[in-house]
Amino acid sequence: MKITLLVPTLNEEVGMRAVMPKVDRSLFEQILIVDGHSRDNTVAVAREMGYDVVIQQSPGIRGAYMDALPFIKGEAILTFSPDGNSIPELLKPCIDKFHEGYDMVIVSRYAPGAKSYDDDAVTAFGNSLFTRSINFFHGGHYTDAMVIYRIYRKSLIQELGLDKDASYAFEEKLFRTHISWEPLLSIRAAKRKLKIAEIPGDEPVREGGERKLQVLKWGAAYYWEILREKIIRP
Repeated sequence: MKITLLVPTLNEEVGMRAVMPKVDRSLFEQILIVDGHSRDNTVAVAREMGYDVVIQQSPGIRGAYMDALPFIKGEAILTFSPDGNSIPELLKPCIDKFHEGYDMVIVSRYAPGAKSYDDDAVTAFGNSLFTRSINFFHGGHYTDAMVIYRIYRKSLIQELGLDKDASYAFEEKLFRTHISWEPLLSIRAAKRKLKIAEIPGDEPVREGGERKLQVLKWGAAYYWEILREKIIRP
């Protein structure tokens, strides 16, 4: 499959300059930057590097994905953070694993041999709780159900209803936030018993940029989503 590397950014000039030159362009049909109106030179740097750029208009990281979707050329999407959290050297092993016939491959921060150096006590607890709950309620076998660093078939977006606002509307309205689709992708892929693999991958400390976590709102919304998905059809 041809692959698009999808890179959401917000004030990531430092990370773009440090991380993106290490990305092997030959692995991808396209490298697409979707920018959430950065106030620094992120967009200029991305264009200097020759990447396609989409300026995000919809709120939240899911909004970034949806705004980018019409411009994605690949049959598979690899989502990647340019802030240093995603190790570029793991792109090829991730893609190689995907080409063994998997629907999705996750670069796991918590698989044996990997570690997150960016976690604090709260995020470590939350990621463990969400992943264990997805496994318990939905039959998953994940060590990291939440991470952005993953590759999956583009067709899964429609197959799993990730592109439908109704899939998130209740939680977003209840907790007044905008959430991403990685947890729901993990949940519905497990419920459908899709072919999923993980490879271990450290998460280094971020290189500048803005940490976008809304710990309490997102945590509540994601856990509600996990429970709600238990009572709807797979």
